[in-house]
Amino acid sequence: MSEQLSRVHLLMGQGRYNDAEVLIKDMLSLDASDIYLLSLLAEVSLQLDKVDVAKTAVDRAIASEPDNSYLFYLKSRVCLSEDDFQGAERYVKQAISLDPSDADCFALLAAIQLSRKQYDEALQSADKALELDPENLFALNTRSNTLIKLKRPEESFATIEGALREDPNNYYTHANYGWSLLENGDYKTARKHFKEALLNNPNYQYAQTGMSEAIKAGNPIYRLFLKYSFFMQNLTSKYQWGVIIGFFFITKMLRGLAENSPTLQPYLLPVVVLLTMLAFSTWIIEPVGNLFLSFHPYGKYLLDKREKLTSKFIAACFAVFVVGIVLFAITGLDKYLILGAFGFLMMLPVSHIFMPAKFKHLFLLYNIILAALGIGAIAITFAGGELFNGLTALFSLAFFAFQLAANYFIISKTNR
Repeated sequence: MSEQLSRVHLLMGQGRYNDAEVLIKDMLSLDASDIYLLSLLAEVSLQLDKVDVAKTAVDRAIASEPDNSYLFYLKSRVCLSEDDFQGAERYVKQAISLDPSDADCFALLAAIQLSRKQYDEALQSADKALELDPENLFALNTRSNTLIKLKRPEESFATIEGALREDPNNYYTHANYGWSLLENGDYKTARKHFKEALLNNPNYQYAQTGMSEAIKAGNPIYRLFLKYSFFMQNLTSKYQWGVIIGFFFITKMLRGLAENSPTLQPYLLPVVVLLTMLAFSTWIIEPVGNLFLSFHPYGKYLLDKREKLTSKFIAACFAVFVVGIVLFAITGLDKYLILGAFGFLMMLPVSHIFMPAKFKHLFLLYNIILAALGIGAIAITFAGGELFNGLTALFSLAFFAFQLAANYFIISKTNR
């Protein structure tokens, strides 16, 4: 048994989790109630993204040994894998109550609180973890990330540089440093750290995503979008909704003033158009950036299949928009404006066609319905010359509903 356990630890250390899983299951077939083997199975299952297997294993272990703090630590990580932040916090606090001297538990608690945007609490938990273990890399990284959110970049970078001194080749630390630099506006230095992370782990998605963002940040317009994205991500849900609703009502108020005041109209209408375009661009700029990234000699390897496909959909919608505008300019026929408007507006829902939701493929289905309504409205217009018909009204209503639904899911995802 001891030789087999040594083999399991060796395989896990080499990242060969599939092989480790097979060996652990063989050993469990001889003793299905072994707590340590169940905890190892939970660990490798988490690494393999087999959350259900991990959950079953850790629940069986806790049932047999309910006073084992490490098992509740694992249970917390299982909850995190399911995006259940409340459950994750509850279980890691239970682990801490069983063993208040475990630095890893406080580091995990800090990471959970950071995800829930409880920044002051996250800093306290990270500091507690570092009191117990000053070299804890997880705590050092979490503390650095929290300080960035608290607008204390100098302390953040000093903390993460300490983590790099402990382990100069740690890909997780380099990736975290890159994201912190990116949020602080230093995209050039961020690229260097993402590069280091990928040299040490070429398949690390967190670093791949960071590198793609850092490359796109070379465009000054995209840098402004990144600043806005980080600003919104750092707000709690009620303030995120406040920004969105406030922006909507300010634009509507200015439009109303422009319509009712001919003297102010020349000044207000350009502002209304600018605000509308700004709001629209925040939806599509990321996939548009991915489209340009797909032509980058290095960046094209950082995009996954869905990102590439979304960018192609955006390009197709933009092409429809351009064709409609060009045909309108040539012929002067209003029906081509409807075609152009359809292509332009569809860029927004298409940009989130693969956005995860509670119901699988929800936004893909929504896009199909919107496209069907839009094409139907265009067909009626071209057949009878009626610019605004019943399907146009349905498309407009569905388009507005999409914005509300998408904002709801985006805000829910970042506030759990």
